[in-house]
Amino acid sequence: MGSSFSHGRLNPDTGVNTRLEDFVNTLSKCIDRAIAESVDLVLFGGDAFPDATPAPYIQEAFAGQFRRLVDAEIPTVLLVGNHDQHSQGNGGASLCIYRTLGVPGFIVGDTIKTHNIQTKNGAVQVITLPWLTRSTLLTRPETEGMGLPEVNELLIERLEPVLEAEIRRLDPEVPTILLAHLMADRATLGAERFLAVGKGFTIPISMLARPCFDYVALGHVHRHQNLNPSNDPPIIYPGSIERVDFSEEKEDKGYIIIELEKGSIRWQFCPLQVRALRTIEVNISEADEPQVALLKAINKKDLKGAVVRLIYKLRSEQLDLIDNTAIHQSLSTAHTYTIRPELVSQLARPRLPELGVGSSISPMDALKAYLDNREDLQEISKDMLEAAHQLLAGNGDSLIG
Repeated sequence: MGSSFSHGRLNPDTGVNTRLEDFVNTLSKCIDRAIAESVDLVLFGGDAFPDATPAPYIQEAFAGQFRRLVDAEIPTVLLVGNHDQHSQGNGGASLCIYRTLGVPGFIVGDTIKTHNIQTKNGAVQVITLPWLTRSTLLTRPETEGMGLPEVNELLIERLEPVLEAEIRRLDPEVPTILLAHLMADRATLGAERFLAVGKGFTIPISMLARPCFDYVALGHVHRHQNLNPSNDPPIIYPGSIERVDFSEEKEDKGYIIIELEKGSIRWQFCPLQVRALRTIEVNISEADEPQVALLKAINKKDLKGAVVRLIYKLRSEQLDLIDNTAIHQSLSTAHTYTIRPELVSQLARPRLPELGVGSSISPMDALKAYLDNREDLQEISKDMLEAAHQLLAGNGDSLIG
């Protein structure tokens, strides 16, 4: 919450950015489902905010939704992610206020620890594994002079016995969930590659695919994916509940519902209806009527209520042919939009395939192919072809003037 503001606008009725309202509405749908079905437990995988010091009104929006779980007496685990931490782990985390205030039924997972939770339908064990930083398990002298790969390897060596110690304390008769905020080595990245603060560590999937875990719930990666299709155990990134930027334009967003017993797990991805992000990209540099071509490309898309970006390529001499008022009018049904014209350089044209190395094309045909792709030379192309013909025929002297 608090990200994607550049894709929203100020709501004059509330004074709040509409993208924050989108995030709140989407989160409320998740919690509506939890309350309606009277779930036993809610797991939050981390990264509540873009950073550890969100504005008070953004914190209030988050807390207002999760407070509904307190009122419904549904226990909740809030895991600390990389964006929730101050200075990459030094100085606490934004979510720790819930523990300080003693919010009933709320557990803050900011350490590697096993939590034994009694729900109305039985006990469950949740091991919390928050975002790991270099200082979590390593000291500065140990990593001095090391590159990231070496530090990553050392961190995993330190993590393994710590995680194993928690596993040994588990009750083998009670269902167990690992709730972790991390980058797994099989994960497909999305916007988090641009949002991440500092360098992170990659955890091998072998550390997560253990028979002692009935389910592995992961935070950090924005794209929904199951890293263990055999489901023994399921290793699931539910993904973010809203699209943060255009790198997530085609991703489905949602949450996971789990039915858990010891030795038996059923999970379902539940899609959410979120605001569409649409890109319109068109090259009008070769169009006879660039304005018509541009409006045609815009009108092909359903833009109502969407966040839109229009990217179009044109030549500098076409700039005066574009009616910007008409373009703005054609985009008026969008929630918000940006327009980005890009000039095509005449010096950066792609190499023509018929002029490639080893081509047997004649010099005249080669020149003709070249001139056919140079609109700026069309007025003199006939004269150039005639001059070239005379040169090749041996009449070069008559051309010297």
